[in-house]
Amino acid sequence: MGRPNEEVGALLQEYADLISITGGEAYKARAYEKAARAVGGYHEDISRLDLSGLQQIPNVGKSIAEKILEHLQTGTVPAVEELRAKIPAGVRQLTAIPTLGPKKAVVLYEELGIASIDELVDAIHAGKLHGLKGFGSKTEENILHGVELMQQAGDRVHLAVALELAEDIVAEMSQVTGCERCTYAGSLRRMRETIGDIDILATSGAPAVLMDAFTTASYVDEVIAHGDTKSSVRTTKGLQVDLRVVAPDAWGAALQYFTGSKAHNIRTREIAVRQGLKLSEYGLFDAETEEKIVSETEEEVYERLGLPWVPPALREDRGEVEAAVRGELPDLVARLVTEDDIRGDLHTHTDLTDGLSTLEQMLEAASTRGYEYYAVTDHAPNLYMQRMSDEKVLAQRERLRALDGKYGEMRLLHGSELNIDPDGNVDWPAEFLQGFDVCIASVHSHFNQSREELTRRIVRACENPYVNIIGHPTARLIGKRPPIDADLDEIFEACARTGTALEIDSFPDRLDLKDEHILRAKRYGVNFAIDSDSHSTRHLAFLRYGVGTAQRGWLTRDEVINTWPLDRLRAFLRKGRPSRP
Repeated sequence: MGRPNEEVGALLQEYADLISITGGEAYKARAYEKAARAVGGYHEDISRLDLSGLQQIPNVGKSIAEKILEHLQTGTVPAVEELRAKIPAGVRQLTAIPTLGPKKAVVLYEELGIASIDELVDAIHAGKLHGLKGFGSKTEENILHGVELMQQAGDRVHLAVALELAEDIVAEMSQVTGCERCTYAGSLRRMRETIGDIDILATSGAPAVLMDAFTTASYVDEVIAHGDTKSSVRTTKGLQVDLRVVAPDAWGAALQYFTGSKAHNIRTREIAVRQGLKLSEYGLFDAETEEKIVSETEEEVYERLGLPWVPPALREDRGEVEAAVRGELPDLVARLVTEDDIRGDLHTHTDLTDGLSTLEQMLEAASTRGYEYYAVTDHAPNLYMQRMSDEKVLAQRERLRALDGKYGEMRLLHGSELNIDPDGNVDWPAEFLQGFDVCIASVHSHFNQSREELTRRIVRACENPYVNIIGHPTARLIGKRPPIDADLDEIFEACARTGTALEIDSFPDRLDLKDEHILRAKRYGVNFAIDSDSHSTRHLAFLRYGVGTAQRGWLTRDEVINTWPLDRLRAFLRKGRPSRP
């Protein structure tokens, strides 16, 4: 269960870290880091490739391919095991702390004997890092904040990891004899950005058969509980999954109850009580006679309560029940943005910078999604490690123009992801920027500026007539890097004033803007772009996570610029730009 690509990618990244920790050659560590990223994002299932096929993956040479094949065939790689044996597991865990890399981890171990996260925290509070080269007060503060981020994440995983696993389990359970209906519920159905455990719900006249199939599946590492109607397992990826089997006539009530959220369910139960009813996972009952009234579908449960059906992404007690009572929800639900509404992707990368797929591969994959338009937005030159140049980007533009019209009805747009520098300026002068169809501007560095500096920095980018979209606006990486400390309300006001869209970056470790920020930004009349930020062909499908986040933020299709027809989008992208000569 789960793609071998991610598993092997994680192994290669661990090997890169181990090389750094043990003082190996820096170029070798970088080579394995690049290979880890390439393998994780590769569009084919690497378990089906031979040695030659593995070497077709970008940044994977013969030596790395042999190690991958060794792992796939035997489950182990001696070179990795050899380095693991040299370093305590706790030291390796230190490298998972945001802002603390392998080099600092080995210094802590060699100089102070620190071999666990708890020991590191205690050492900081005891002042033991004072005087240690490379560990000033700001570094200590960043480490403690990084540990806090890890603790907040706990055993939670990204939405994409949980959803992929859940969909595989649902598909497998649906094939079991006697299974009538099966789906996932809980926070996963509500599209929360991280998931603690997975709830699977099924109906069957023979629940024991489902329970046996579930607890003996290939993805099970440990059976936590095995009951008649509920079982719990821990998967090989460490994620807990609960399966509940309910009677067919209780499906709707059970799905509503186990989807949650708890706060939303409290509101619906309060409404039931006021009507002399009792709502539970078994159905909606008359409180006095205990006669079951409805339970077969969610729609009829909500309807009997006097409410329209509430989409799962909205069930967070953020005013959805009140909107339903006022009769405003049906109109919102009818206009709520969906993946089918998206006409094109406005933030994607190729192997010209840090992408893994060629321009033609990305265009071919995008065309299969039925897009009306598609933008290529590789990084600009101020992100120096990407080695972009004027000549390279102009050659890409020429190639893109030549390919326009060769992918069905999909029109091709040439853009760039610009870097917002510490003063709010971006790559390239105005006359050069004028040649792009779309420009995204993002913060990629200097995250620790003051609140005032960061705010002014992004507002200045909004005021640039060539900047159309602020990319991943808070620059967070879920569980790894906190959002920048900026005045978001001032930024939202600037976006509305200047006609600059805010991005909802669909990449699973970003989902930026997050749902709460979307709700706030909406009040300013801001427009949004839901983009995949793809770095390989398989990332294009990440758009679903951005759409789910947008739904949690109550976004309607008309507020999302890439649901608009191309003519309307082009008019928006012209912003306040001077006409081209």
